[in-house]
Amino acid sequence: MEIVADLVCVHGYLGFTRFLRAARRYRDGGGEVVTVFRPYQLRPDAPAAGEPLFEEHKRDRGEAFARAVAADTSLGAADGLELNFGRAVFTNTFDAHLLLSRASAQGKGERMAERLFRAYFTDGLHIADAGTLRRLAGEVGVALGDPGDPGVLGDECGRERLRAELDRVRRLGLPSVPAFRFDDGPVLVGEDAASEERFHAALEG
Repeated sequence: MEIVADLVCVHGYLGFTRFLRAARRYRDGGGEVVTVFRPYQLRPDAPAAGEPLFEEHKRDRGEAFARAVAADTSLGAADGLELNFGRAVFTNTFDAHLLLSRASAQGKGERMAERLFRAYFTDGLHIADAGTLRRLAGEVGVALGDPGDPGVLGDECGRERLRAELDRVRRLGLPSVPAFRFDDGPVLVGEDAASEERFHAALEG
């Protein structure tokens, strides 16, 4: 199972949440699911310094849109999620994807992805900040290097591999993200990719 998504994409969070519930049901029934995360950046030029999501929305879509999104408490509620758009810090997601890659290599990709999504959308954390990422890694139990090492999330070779993978995934020309590709099965794409039941049906084949 391959998931292509950015960690600041709300539809990625919704889709991943539904997939994860379906995967747990499938595993509880004796099935096996191996999840592979493929990185994607909606805004690869976003500054790592971060800024309130409200300001990014205001600049790109206007103040009325920004205020409407910040005040919205309904999106995600049906999935049991608390989304605090008014607290979100819009930022570059490169290092967050790097952490997710490291977690996946340790068999903790699903837990790390869920924590990164929740950190951004619920907790209002800055997911490009090295200290924040180290703390989140610790919560999930992901082993990192020496905190004083600037390559704590990965050496330069790891960063180059991530850049190459980001380029490769972008060249796939997906019609929309998030995208969920089942081995020898369907590819579900876009903000309305699937319900939990559709994910489960796809897993059942």
